[in-house]
Amino acid sequence: MKIAEGFVLKNIAGTNVVVPVGTNTVSFKAVITLNETGAFLWQQLENDITEADLLKAMLSEYAVDEATAKADIAEFIENLKKANLLA
Repeated sequence: MKIAEGFVLKNIAGTNVVVPVGTNTVSFKAVITLNETGAFLWQQLENDITEADLLKAMLSEYAVDEATAKADIAEFIENLKKANLLA
């Protein structure tokens, strides 16, 4: 799984914002802000990665239990899918 082409993560004035680029600037009509954890997951998804690898990365980066991390990752992925941000 990977972030769809045409979207980048920018830090603007301390806020992580998903920005459409190229032709997506015409069709994407939303503003998506991410907290620190969301930005971390987004950065992991800039390369093709499995959900299991996302879990490993999150567990090594944050002091969180596996069940919470799995639930948070699943919710994040579902939100990306709903916004058509995954390739």
